[in-house]
Amino acid sequence: MAKKNLHLAILAVITANIIWGATPPIFKWALEEINPFTLAFFRFFLATIVFIPFLKGHSLKIKWKDWPLLFFMTFFGIFLHISFFFLGLEISSSINAPIIASSAPIFIILGGIFFLKERPGVKKIAGGIIGLLGIIIIVLLPLLGQEFDGSVLGNAFFILATLGAVIQAFALKKLAKTYDPIPLVYWSFLLATIMFFPTFINEAINGGFSPSHFGIQAITGILFGGIFASSIGYFCFYYAIKYLLASEVALFTYIDPVVTILIAMPLLGEIPTPTYVIGAVLVFLGIYIAEGRIHYHPIHLLAKRR
Repeated sequence: MAKKNLHLAILAVITANIIWGATPPIFKWALEEINPFTLAFFRFFLATIVFIPFLKGHSLKIKWKDWPLLFFMTFFGIFLHISFFFLGLEISSSINAPIIASSAPIFIILGGIFFLKERPGVKKIAGGIIGLLGIIIIVLLPLLGQEFDGSVLGNAFFILATLGAVIQAFALKKLAKTYDPIPLVYWSFLLATIMFFPTFINEAINGGFSPSHFGIQAITGILFGGIFASSIGYFCFYYAIKYLLASEVALFTYIDPVVTILIAMPLLGEIPTPTYVIGAVLVFLGIYIAEGRIHYHPIHLLAKRR
């Protein structure tokens, strides 16, 4: 692999995670003015349009045998992932989303044990249990504070969103071996727009729809979602996973919680509680025990690939 591609891939995945770290508080702020599926539809509709000028010189041809996998990847990795993510943001704290998303390696380990009958080592099992305990603490945080307000359900939605993203990563890794990022991103966005259209129509019929009523929060959510979180974020992610291992890409998700908290504190007034910190520490401790490399840094990656 050319060192230039490796450098660009690392820069791309860092960029994607900084953007996605900013998405929970920005989208939660936007959802105060716009319905979740309406935001999702306009986000990917705009992203599809934004991507059209970049298609020049790129083949959009996808082999017939790969369309089912592309549809499968979009359905789980975008439609279900974004649906549960937005529904979770409506009723839970935005700072919970990236911590729960960072637990993807834990779910992969536990899924391998229970569904694939894998027999991982003691460290992976211990790490999975500790990480799972941290997730349980964060998910059930409202109950610990004796203030059940729907946040438990919102946190459960974040877990479902994370599982969708895990499925996407595996499917995308297979497609990325054959296709460039630009056609994959474009078709994913177009398929996602089509998938979200019926849910948008349902919201428009039942709740009324008038773009003239959109304020600064709704417009910011649509523009940020369409240009940054979708067009730039997904392109960077698809590019990175073409040149890096899926496990290496996942390591950079630890950037997300830091960015989320830095934005959520001034924008939404969300402050991490001691219980939240304990849960987060257990999640990262569990991943460290299981994977042995939570301290991983791009410099180490470059050193290994030279």
